[in-house]
Amino acid sequence: AEHAGEKEPRVLLGQQLGEPGRFAYAALCGISLAWLFPEEEQSSFRTEFIEGFVKWLDLPEAVLPAMTAFASGLGDEGTETFAQILLKDPILKENPVVITQDLLSFSLRDGYYDARARVLICHVTWLLRIPLEELEFLEESLLESLKEQKEEESETAEVSRKKKERRKMLKRYLLISLATIGGGTVIGLTGGLAAPLVAAGAATIIGSAGAAALGSTAGIAVMASLFGAAGAGLTGYKMKKRVGAIEEFEFLPLTEGKQLHITIAITGWLCTGKYGSFTAPWSSMLQSSEQYCLAWESKYLMELGNTLDSLLNGFVNMMAQEALKFTVLSGIVTALTWPTSLLTVASVIDNPWGVCLHRSAEVGKHLAHILLSRQQGKRPVTLIGFSLGARVIYFCLQEMAKEKDSQGIIEDVVLLGAPVEGEAKYWKAITKVVSGRIINGYCRGDWLLGFVYRTSSVQINVAGLQPVDLDDRRMVNMDLSFVVS
Repeated sequence: AEHAGEKEPRVLLGQQLGEPGRFAYAALCGISLAWLFPEEEQSSFRTEFIEGFVKWLDLPEAVLPAMTAFASGLGDEGTETFAQILLKDPILKENPVVITQDLLSFSLRDGYYDARARVLICHVTWLLRIPLEELEFLEESLLESLKEQKEEESETAEVSRKKKERRKMLKRYLLISLATIGGGTVIGLTGGLAAPLVAAGAATIIGSAGAAALGSTAGIAVMASLFGAAGAGLTGYKMKKRVGAIEEFEFLPLTEGKQLHITIAITGWLCTGKYGSFTAPWSSMLQSSEQYCLAWESKYLMELGNTLDSLLNGFVNMMAQEALKFTVLSGIVTALTWPTSLLTVASVIDNPWGVCLHRSAEVGKHLAHILLSRQQGKRPVTLIGFSLGARVIYFCLQEMAKEKDSQGIIEDVVLLGAPVEGEAKYWKAITKVVSGRIINGYCRGDWLLGFVYRTSSVQINVAGLQPVDLDDRRMVNMDLSFVVS
């Protein structure tokens, strides 16, 4: 607040609303929490969020029982009414995006950007007819404002910090910790800015009260928590030695810059030529400005990809017009109906496919533990993958579902042509760890997936070939047949 030119912290944006507006605001969030996260295992999150939010808005404690009831699933018919009451508040008439801004500030207050909180912000933003791009803009503006500060001032602040470190040896370890944060996390975010500069840059985005909090020692800890205390985050992670059957596991940056939420893309196979690198398929993603690609087991994925390519361009071209149009393409995908002539070349693909099936499962489990250990910081993560990359994600989510404190990490998941079981019972567990949507992109006419998958399972219910019949609002099936054709 001092660096923003004010003697006292400004009232939080949400608290500037009139009492009817604040009540409607909290109620809207409570109802949305119940709609988005109705499961019993999410009850503690709903309760803690709404209790903290009532205090954030400075509402009287007498309203807490009503808000708790809303968060438990009552009053959902009042969604539109509360939205209209909120939008009529004088503060919001000219600039309703203030609500998105306030919810973002609340969600970041402890240095933990829970994926469920971001899903809630997106939902409330949509209810108030605010373009979701506004949330992206607020998140990016906060980080951009930090990057624009002058490096010279940062060096002065660093000298001052070192003097204090020499004078107060009793606090040596604490100051070393802060130095690590300033030189690691914040340098990855701002180029090495010290706390006062972080506060000054953030004031225009989250208000003076929020900026004052960022300017404190606790505020730097908040930023360290968000981006990971090592600073480099996923960029700096590389498996130094073999882990079980895994020989290669590394994150490659797809974009430059930082963001409050990240996307990890996972390639399913490699082959000589255009798709010879892990990054090639992801050149047009627009999900976020901080994107990574997982490089894994390239030797085996290249062998698989080249084999698939040879199979596709060679023998199968001769067979497709006659044999396959009466079998796979008509929807019969069982081992008993494949043409004998096609089965004779099965050995060409079976070995590399089997090896990659096994390794993709192991890589998925390893990815789960990386995310659970917060190498990426405490930020929402979106996962997208195709073919065996989708299988990596599937096993990652399965592994995360077995662990405690796995909720609030994954925001959305996109699986394209996943060679995994398509029965709902296998997918139920992963809904517990995905806060937003699970999109299963399938293609009924993908005869190649059906052909290679026959060696690993006698089941014909494959997620990449047909929709997953899971009664959960998070589950979204997307037929990609028209894209393939």
